[in-house]
Amino acid sequence: MKKSIGNILALYPTPAVVIGATVNGKTTWTLVAHVGIVAHDRISVSLHSAHYINKGIKENGRLSVNIVSESMLPKADYCGIVSGNKTDKSRLFGNATGAEGTPVIDESPLSMVCKVEDVYECNGFENFICSIIDTYADDSVIDDNGKLDYNSLKPVLFEFPTYRYLRTGSVIGHCTDAGKQYKESIAE
Repeated sequence: MKKSIGNILALYPTPAVVIGATVNGKTTWTLVAHVGIVAHDRISVSLHSAHYINKGIKENGRLSVNIVSESMLPKADYCGIVSGNKTDKSRLFGNATGAEGTPVIDESPLSMVCKVEDVYECNGFENFICSIIDTYADDSVIDDNGKLDYNSLKPVLFEFPTYRYLRTGSVIGHCTDAGKQYKESIAE
């Protein structure tokens, strides 16, 4: 039997990502776990309005979303606990310039450069609705068909409210296969 556990936000885990932007001509980064898919061509990035990086995102209308791998987790976690207001994070990661001059992290296995289409403010958070301009993937995470291979990518996941990082697991099935099998079983 289920029991009520209150109105907790339970849509976790989510991928841990490092957001990149330029503030006052200098690259900065911050760790974010509140990212989501809005449509097939849009994502959302939710940041507390006090974040230093928000200024650059709003000024430039661009940001990068860099998937966190296990090897970059210590640096990613660090950039989430220090403020860009007090700490220069521009040299924390080896970085390149992606589409439209947006900084992307070299050591991230997957980076997306995004254009801010809208900003929705809610309860002290700025929710950036973004279209994807370009995606950069390391060769090691692309399969023989040119598609992303998440078994190789192995994104770090964030779990809330216990504030823990998780690994991805194994494949348990293909989309629609289980539903088709179930449909056949109830048709008999």
